[in-house]
Amino acid sequence: MLVIFDCDGTLVDTEIIWAKASIEVFQEEDLDMDLETYNSTYAGMTNAEIVQLIEEELERNLPFDILERIDDRAMQKIDTMKVIEGAHEMLDQLDYPRCVCSNTASDRLESNMRRGDLWDRFRPYVYSAMEVGTKQPKPDPNVFLHAATVLETDPADCIVIEDSTHGVQAACQAGMRVIGFIGASHSYPGHGEHLMDAGAETVVRRLVDIPATIEALKNWHEK
Repeated sequence: MLVIFDCDGTLVDTEIIWAKASIEVFQEEDLDMDLETYNSTYAGMTNAEIVQLIEEELERNLPFDILERIDDRAMQKIDTMKVIEGAHEMLDQLDYPRCVCSNTASDRLESNMRRGDLWDRFRPYVYSAMEVGTKQPKPDPNVFLHAATVLETDPADCIVIEDSTHGVQAACQAGMRVIGFIGASHSYPGHGEHLMDAGAETVVRRLVDIPATIEALKNWHEK
């Protein structure tokens, strides 16, 4: 069995940082958006995808430098980043091979994971969707199928830990089972229901519950 983790919002509490930075910049462009709406609508998407979707909804272009402004604003806040509580304890208990599959660029993945002392617990099995396979981000299954191929594991024998509906959809399309995670700072009312609707078999609020949940799903599947 292979256990696949998303990173942002699952291992490191960065989704809230990017959400706040994005909202601040969007508000500078007179776009009225609150944190709950942002998280429930855009969590798990790349910034470029989010901007494209907003432009389509507005039927107008946003300033050409808006992605750079969001990045700059987020990097001003990145020192507040924390590892999600229980991450290291959970990894200490996990006996299965593991990897990370994310929509985040590999350089930023490494930076965020190093900040949380997580890099050496996964490297070299850390994959950025837009840098492997077909280069398609989640909700395309590309990055999950790439990981399964590299680690020589049948997708049906993979369990994915995801905090976003896009990630859950991608994993399900890859033929993998999914545990939804709703314990990060960007979680919102109805988050668990959204993940279950997208295909997660169950949800957890605490990372330390992941090993036992995996065993329960494994035993249920074998029966």
